[in-house]
Amino acid sequence: MDGENRRKTLLDLLAAAEEPLSGSALAKKLGVSRQVIVQDIALLRATNRDILSTARGYLLYTPHSTRRNRCFMVSHTTEQIADELNTIVDLGGKVLDVIVTHPIYGSITVNLIISNRRDVQEFVHKIETKQTKPLKELTDDIHYHTVEAESEEVLDSIEKALAEKKYLLS
Repeated sequence: MDGENRRKTLLDLLAAAEEPLSGSALAKKLGVSRQVIVQDIALLRATNRDILSTARGYLLYTPHSTRRNRCFMVSHTTEQIADELNTIVDLGGKVLDVIVTHPIYGSITVNLIISNRRDVQEFVHKIETKQTKPLKELTDDIHYHTVEAESEEVLDSIEKALAEKKYLLS
């Protein structure tokens, strides 16, 4: 398969996927190396394809969604990460990212795309098994999440729940 057809197939696979697809999985399906997939993704992005890179893989997205989003400033312990994220997804939110404002490096944003309890469990498991520190620890636990939901009412209920749990900062 030539590069142009492979990239078309790659877009078709991403369009059909409901969850992010890893570079390794895409490489296996297309019979190429993971590096070829990385290069193809870069070429597709250069042609204005909306491909999001997440910790779990690549995702094709539509930036003009009818869904609403809101950025919440929060703070909590590392042990409370699962509770915070589960609170959001249980109420119908999707956690798009985590953002910290570092005094030297400025704003650092990492895409998360967490939309259900399984995603939360996988995220927390990675933190525990990789023996790494969450990004929030760079800024004394203060961080932001952009949360997407079907309506402003859902976002209001998420905001209220985060405030009740004392995670929300004003």
